[in-house]
Amino acid sequence: MWHAEFVCVCVCLTAIDCVVGSWGPWSSCTSSCGVGSTERSRQVSVPPRNGGTPCPDLKQRRGCFGNNAICRTAKEVAKILPNSFKRNFKDPWRRPHMLMKEEKASYCVYLQVKQASVACRLKLWTAHLVRERTVCVECQSDAMAKSDRCGGDGVKSTRTFWSAASGPGCHGSWVRQYSSERCQCPLDSFLFV
Repeated sequence: MWHAEFVCVCVCLTAIDCVVGSWGPWSSCTSSCGVGSTERSRQVSVPPRNGGTPCPDLKQRRGCFGNNAICRTAKEVAKILPNSFKRNFKDPWRRPHMLMKEEKASYCVYLQVKQASVACRLKLWTAHLVRERTVCVECQSDAMAKSDRCGGDGVKSTRTFWSAASGPGCHGSWVRQYSSERCQCPLDSFLFV
């Protein structure tokens, strides 16, 4: 008769705790203008085993406030009129000091409307300002302030605000898509004032 002897060999496994590396740098703020967020992360150097301590958080996020140089233009409110109010007409009654004014090159800005107040539906020309519609706004020489741009012409990928100059209560926001030099917007478009 065979006698079987069982020998128990206990293998003691040592618990290995998680080890993480140091934090990486904070990312840039998600908003170039106003409130956004930033985050940083770290990697696992040694994963936990055999019941060791689990890893702590590998990502951290915190609030930030974007204050890029372009923010001041994002805070401007564009004043607009319908394209029928062309301003570069030749006026024979212009005073001599007006004739000396240097003509600056006009440009067009294409903006996607994100919001329009209910009052915009009341006038024929402002009724084109509807949510998600891309509109063309021309910046002509007379509307340029002290720089070579029109006030409130927007910041790419950042929501900016507009107001209809002859449409009481008509206002909203839009996002600049792109601009084009030496152009003319179609008839149902707008002008910066």
